[in-house]
Amino acid sequence: MAASELYTKRARVWIPDAEEVWKSAELTKDFKNGDASLQLMLEDGTSIEHKLDPKTKNLPYLRNPDILVGENDLTALSYLHEPAVLHNLKVRFIDSKLIYTYCGIVLVAINPYETLGIYGTDIINAYSGQNMGDMDPHIFAVAEEAYKQMARDERNQSIIVSGESGAGKTVSAKYAMRYFATVSGSTSEANVEQKVLASNPIMEAIGNAKTTRNDNSSRFGKYIEIGFDTRYRIIGANMRTYLLEKSRVVFQADEERNYHIFYQLCASSHLPEFKTLKLSSANDFLYTRQGRSPVIHGVDDTKELSTTRNAFTLLGINESYQMGLFQVLAAILHLGNVEIKDKDSDSSLIPPNNRHLTAFCELVGVTYQDMSQWLCHRKLKTATETYIKTLPRLQATNARDALAKHIYAKLFNWIVEHVNKALITNIKQHSFIGVLDIYGFETFEINSFEQFCINYANEKLQQQFNMHVFKLEQEEYMKEQIPWTLIDFYDNQPCINLIEAKMGILDLLDEECKMPKGSDDSWAQKLYNTHLKTCSLFEKPRMSNRAFIIQHFADKVEYQCEGFLEKNKDTVNEDQINVLKASKFDLLVELFQDEEKTTSPTGQVPGTGGRTRLSIKPDKGRDKSSKEHKKTVGCQFRNSLQMLMDTLNATTPHYVRCIKPNDFKLAFSFDPKRAVQQLRACGVLETIRISAAGFPSRWTYQEFFSRYRVLMKQKDVLSDKKLTCRNVLEKLVQDQDKYQFGKTKIFFRAGQVAYLEKLRADKLRVACIRIQKTIRCWLARKKYLRKRSAAITIQRFTRGYQARCLAKFMRRTQAATIIQKYQRMCMERKRYRQKQAAALVMQTILRAYMARQKYQGLLREHNAVIIQKRVRGWLARCWYKRCLVSLVYLQCCFRRMKARRELKKLKIEARSVEHFKKLNKGMENKIMQLQRRIDEQTKDNRSINEKLVSLETSSTAERERMRGELSRLRGVEEDAKNKGNQVTSLLEQLEKLKKELSSTQKEKKTIEDWAQTYRDEMEKMVSELKDQNCSLKKEKDDLNRLIQEQSQQMTEKMARAIVEKTQQLETDLNEERSRYQNLLTEHLRLEEKYDDLKEAMVSSNVSKPGHRRTDSTHSSNESEYTYNSEYAELEEGSRAAEDVTRGMDTSLTLKLQKRLTELEQEKQSLRNELENREDQFQRARARDDVEFKKARGAELEYESLKRQELESENKKLKHDLAEIRRSLLGNAATGAGAPGSPAYKVVLEQLNASCEELEVRKEEVLILRSQLVSQKEALHHKETMTEPSTYVEDVSKLKDAGELKQAYIGLKDTNRLLEHQLQTQRRSYDSEVESLRGELQNVKEENNRQQQLLAQNLQLPPEARIEASLQHEITRLTNENLDLMEQLEKQDRTIRKLKKQLKVYSKRIGEMGAGQTEGQTSPGQMVDEPIHPVNIPRREKDFQGMLEYKKEDELKLVKNLILELKPRGVAVNLIPGLPAYILFMCLRHADYVNDDQKVRTLLTSTINSIKKILKKRGDDFETVSFWLSNTCRFLHCLKQYSGDEAFMKHNTQRQNEHTLSNFDLAEYRQVISDLAIQIYQQLIKCMENILQPMIVSGMLEHETIQGVSGVKPTGLRKRTSSIADEGTYTLDSILRQLSAFHSTMCQHGTDPELIKQVVKQQFYIIGAVTLNNLLLRKDMCSWSKGMQIRYNVSQLEEWLRDKGLMICGAKETLEPLIQAAQLLQVKKKTDEDAEAICSMCLALTTAQIVKVLNLYTPVNEFEERVSVAFIRTIQTRLRDRCESPQLLMDTKMIYPVTFPFNPSSLALETIQIPSSLNLSFLTRV
Repeated sequence: MAASELYTKRARVWIPDAEEVWKSAELTKDFKNGDASLQLMLEDGTSIEHKLDPKTKNLPYLRNPDILVGENDLTALSYLHEPAVLHNLKVRFIDSKLIYTYCGIVLVAINPYETLGIYGTDIINAYSGQNMGDMDPHIFAVAEEAYKQMARDERNQSIIVSGESGAGKTVSAKYAMRYFATVSGSTSEANVEQKVLASNPIMEAIGNAKTTRNDNSSRFGKYIEIGFDTRYRIIGANMRTYLLEKSRVVFQADEERNYHIFYQLCASSHLPEFKTLKLSSANDFLYTRQGRSPVIHGVDDTKELSTTRNAFTLLGINESYQMGLFQVLAAILHLGNVEIKDKDSDSSLIPPNNRHLTAFCELVGVTYQDMSQWLCHRKLKTATETYIKTLPRLQATNARDALAKHIYAKLFNWIVEHVNKALITNIKQHSFIGVLDIYGFETFEINSFEQFCINYANEKLQQQFNMHVFKLEQEEYMKEQIPWTLIDFYDNQPCINLIEAKMGILDLLDEECKMPKGSDDSWAQKLYNTHLKTCSLFEKPRMSNRAFIIQHFADKVEYQCEGFLEKNKDTVNEDQINVLKASKFDLLVELFQDEEKTTSPTGQVPGTGGRTRLSIKPDKGRDKSSKEHKKTVGCQFRNSLQMLMDTLNATTPHYVRCIKPNDFKLAFSFDPKRAVQQLRACGVLETIRISAAGFPSRWTYQEFFSRYRVLMKQKDVLSDKKLTCRNVLEKLVQDQDKYQFGKTKIFFRAGQVAYLEKLRADKLRVACIRIQKTIRCWLARKKYLRKRSAAITIQRFTRGYQARCLAKFMRRTQAATIIQKYQRMCMERKRYRQKQAAALVMQTILRAYMARQKYQGLLREHNAVIIQKRVRGWLARCWYKRCLVSLVYLQCCFRRMKARRELKKLKIEARSVEHFKKLNKGMENKIMQLQRRIDEQTKDNRSINEKLVSLETSSTAERERMRGELSRLRGVEEDAKNKGNQVTSLLEQLEKLKKELSSTQKEKKTIEDWAQTYRDEMEKMVSELKDQNCSLKKEKDDLNRLIQEQSQQMTEKMARAIVEKTQQLETDLNEERSRYQNLLTEHLRLEEKYDDLKEAMVSSNVSKPGHRRTDSTHSSNESEYTYNSEYAELEEGSRAAEDVTRGMDTSLTLKLQKRLTELEQEKQSLRNELENREDQFQRARARDDVEFKKARGAELEYESLKRQELESENKKLKHDLAEIRRSLLGNAATGAGAPGSPAYKVVLEQLNASCEELEVRKEEVLILRSQLVSQKEALHHKETMTEPSTYVEDVSKLKDAGELKQAYIGLKDTNRLLEHQLQTQRRSYDSEVESLRGELQNVKEENNRQQQLLAQNLQLPPEARIEASLQHEITRLTNENLDLMEQLEKQDRTIRKLKKQLKVYSKRIGEMGAGQTEGQTSPGQMVDEPIHPVNIPRREKDFQGMLEYKKEDELKLVKNLILELKPRGVAVNLIPGLPAYILFMCLRHADYVNDDQKVRTLLTSTINSIKKILKKRGDDFETVSFWLSNTCRFLHCLKQYSGDEAFMKHNTQRQNEHTLSNFDLAEYRQVISDLAIQIYQQLIKCMENILQPMIVSGMLEHETIQGVSGVKPTGLRKRTSSIADEGTYTLDSILRQLSAFHSTMCQHGTDPELIKQVVKQQFYIIGAVTLNNLLLRKDMCSWSKGMQIRYNVSQLEEWLRDKGLMICGAKETLEPLIQAAQLLQVKKKTDEDAEAICSMCLALTTAQIVKVLNLYTPVNEFEERVSVAFIRTIQTRLRDRCESPQLLMDTKMIYPVTFPFNPSSLALETIQIPSSLNLSFLTRV
């Protein structure tokens, strides 16, 4: 098909435009060959005529179909040209908010200037392990591709990130490194990946700055190599930097900043550790204020410095080194503020004592004199002598700036070197991935040496990029065996030769630098002479002789020659460097210690912060060698660039091109001009051009067949799809050159896919019209029949309704007449009453208003008088203060004048002419003349001083005269004030009398009016009361009805609240379970890690003989051991160690056991004897104790009575105080508190009584003290008298010395006990006395306060007295409440503490009981006495459901029943849960014989063995499921036979007889429950690993309904095919796997409730993974894919119905996926559609809804895109939702599992043990 045939009516094309670059238009008329123009209509409806170029006759570019717009890969577009690329990027960026797009092998990243939530850990996990074409474009996809190719191909990789300043290069490189650090991890505990990421804030601080284009622009290039080991985990990194912009240190343009680190230091200057740096605001330093923009909006420099310091610390740069770095940086700032002044035209000087130079010298440790000398001078050496030359101010300033730049470059290089040292490890590097963050092509109004080097580097990178793209195209054609011809592409080798070849620009620049008098002008002339006529890429500007133009691959750039030579040489004054080398500051010396090296170890150039060669000649020999080996900046940059290119060529490159959408940093704003400029510069359009020159569109045969099946007839479809595609394509496209058939793909020329899409759309359109015709006919017929039936029905009902309405109308008319009569009467009466009430209210308000106005007028006059008085006093004081200040100021001026004269004299005396004599010997005469002139000026000064003295004398006299006048005026003023006050007081008295007269008259009139009003009001009140009575009756009825309604509402509300509270509690419980189970998971992980470390230690120490030391805590607490889940593995390890030792010394162990038995027997006999002796001693002491208790009881009763009396008296006092308060409050209003009143007498009586009571209490306290002393003496005497007698009686009874010793010991213990009791009682009595004293003191203070309060109240007026008493009462009550609250809190704390102690004591009692049981059942007794049940013959005949085994057979039991058991055989042939039943029966026997050691070891061995088998075979679903089922059954058996009533009610009578009798295993039940949780989580993990590869393919990619969705072209990044090939997972694969899981768990006898929880978790994983992939894949978001998903979900629901699992909650977990599928299918146009979406998608978050709408992509032309306005409407409606902003679902989330009690109906005595288990050593009991 000819290209011109596509230019038909309604075809859309692109035409050039000055503003938008390209504008879309539509043909209004078919184009015919020979036409000179096209008739077009723009999108705004404007018709234009587009004329064709008469020479080329080139037609405008055709526009791609709408279904291809917004593709992930630009190479998937049918028409590949500049406008198509620009439009596709714009649609993705503006409409879909997608910043990443593929362009073949290039990832195009557009800076959004907004923080996006697409870089979280969940996104990293989603992209990890995915193919590059399967997911939407992302920097993580490129990083994953590089990581995967490194592991697969065993080849190093590189990611090249380039773009303009502000395009986002640094951020993209940072995210790539974050991806590697997250995915790979590190090989050691050194956190290498964190160190790699920590280097970013350091390099940004010292190498990034704010520019007009970017707030965080990298002013250097860097290449970071991230090293990996053989397991592809990060082991280290290395960084190389290029071309640091040193000039920014000393100069910044407007709206730009210096490097961030300077502003961070200035912002943190207030910190104490930075005080020594003598820093202040950034505006105070020259090097930081030139850009006049010291602050970046939204950036806190203080916090940034903290981040930088933390990064330094993480990388091993300690605090002292950090402070040294900051010291050097602060010194640079102070150096910039050193002011150099002109001395004359050829010399300059620094003023003495310059504070900034002083600070600089102090910070860097050099002398002030040397530094000031060599900043203004320079040393010149010749063959015979050395000269010191002075420098003009401009040259000295330039030398100062050069020194600052050089110091910063050295510091930058030092930091890079130490960062690399921190990132290097000792592990051998297997491979690496390099990330190149380098500047893009730059062109400014003024371009200098830096832009030249940057563009030179971009030329080299573009050449490498072109060659790589061409190579990939060639490999693709050769692999598919497609004949290909050489594609012509732009080769920029001539431009590179122009720069770097022999006699090139760099060569001529280096040659000119070697010339003694080389200059920029002479170098420019050499360039013109050499290249102007020989190279077409080199041009000379018309209006300049000091510039040149180079035609780069991106654009023409004009370079200004000024400064090229100086920047290329990069010279610094040698003497300044020598001064710094002699510094006392170690870090500075370290920076300059290898000054003679030409390059840095990392290959950096001086311009980048590398080692700089200086134009310094210390001696002849060194001078010669220095000249020979000196390298210029250009030479070093060329060498380092060549090293970089060699590195990149040795790796597989991946390209990221960053685009800056606008120059104003506006979020999601797209400027087409700037975008096209950058696309041309970064090589994206070159990639498009190379692709378009060949066969850009590529389809597999299966994809082509699936997409264009509609264009085939039934007879054309063959079994061989490849042959079918060939035949159909030959019929559809006649030109054989438009396509090629490869081995697996069909290759199309540009535009052919659009033609095929047009044919497909036409075919579908015809089919749609036919379907619409038929459907519309059927709908119209159905609608007609429905309308006819409805009309008949409506007529019937309408006639009946009309008749009923007539009758109803007649009844209503009669009723309305009656209602109107009464209503009108009520209205008239109501209106009259309202008018009457309104009149009364108006009168009341008016009278009150007049009274208030009058009162306010009087108040204002009174206040005005007070204000006038105060103001006049204030004015007088102000005048006096001003006079005083003026006098002081005059004195200060005079003193200042005298001080200046004195200072001038001192300066004249301090000046010495000796210095000038040494420098200039011919200046003596001039000095003498100056001296004479000074003498003359001195005489003049003396005369002036005399005049000043005379003037001062006259001014003093005048001042005295003024003071006298002032005092006279003040006296006059005081007299006037006194007379004015007298007049005012008389006027006030007169006015007061007038007011009293008028008020008396008004009161009289008011009383008369009030009497009349009272009569009227009483009459009115009677009528109103009658009306109110009627209204109250009505209100009563209404209130009753309202109460009933409210009670019903409250009932419903309470029911709802209860339901909500229940749901909230369930949610909290699930969250708590989830947290607990997550902790168990983490604990299991730590246990496994501990096991690995322990095995490694054992393996390393197994060959070393000797005794292995056991943990002392374990050995000492073994007898009291209780199994806890968190110590399970530690106990296992210690027991394993003990088993090893025990196996080595078995004979020794037996001897020790025998000896232990003998010792325990002796201990028991001694204990019995001791108990007998204690009983005898207690009987002897009992008599004395009785007598002592009687005497002591009498004393205690007396003391208790005394305390009760004190308490009653205290209550009485409080009662009296309460009466005082009540009497005061009751009589305060009537003035009853005056002296002589009843209240006053009551108060006096109470006070006197209180004083008497206090005296009585003092006497009682003294009596109590004397009694306590006498009691102590009596007790002491009694103890001395009773002890000898008791001792004699006991001695007479003793037989031998042993008994005597034991009795004496017992007597001593008894004495100690009695002494302790006595001391305790004594302390309690003392404390009670002190408390009583405190209470008495409080009562006394309270009485004093009451007296003071009473006296104060009596002095106050009645109103204030009431207020003061109320205030006091409120204060008192508040204090009492606070005291009570404190007591309540103390009691609560005490109760909690006692509860904890009670738990501890109960646990200890249980352990002591277990210990006593163990002690009673000693090993000796067990040997002597055989097992008791064996002696009863009835037990042997009647099987009790127990199994007996010997202790030595325990390992065999565990081995045969757990470790070597095959789950498949047990599950098929035996009853479910048989191992659990056997273990429990063994446990029952151990409980029956009361052997706690056996119980403990059996449970411990069981738990550890299950863990061991799960660790060994944890990936086998069948094994994990089997042991989950058996662990749960074992747990249920422990509950069922525990003896608890809650569990026993489900048992039979026979089962209740089998309950455990001796041990409570509640703690072990918790441990086994934790083990079951761990097994459940292992099961979910195993199941997830099996399902994970199936989900995306089966739920999303596979077309379950064939033909519903066609495949769109995918471009170079091929996605996984959606057609089911052999080995591809489908939905049936998922269903089969789910059925396998279910059948396996059923065979193993898993609890039904547990199966439901497993299925719920399975469905959650399926839904979450499917939805996450849907949210990250634009190609999956279409209407047809929504239908596929809904069908797949329905199949899953059908599976749930078949298995009877619909109520397990699994369906609800798929709700987000279902709603996402519905969202893809619903209408998305109007506001009603938006409302429907918001109400439908309740399970989706706002971010997920917006993401799906942004990603929605039409597959067919009949579908429409979602408009931006509609998406904004959705966002507005969902703004109030309170939800997480997270986009993806958490696929690692596990629902908390529960194990509901499920008792077994199986009787233990009926269980038979099969011989296949090899458990013949078990004996039935």
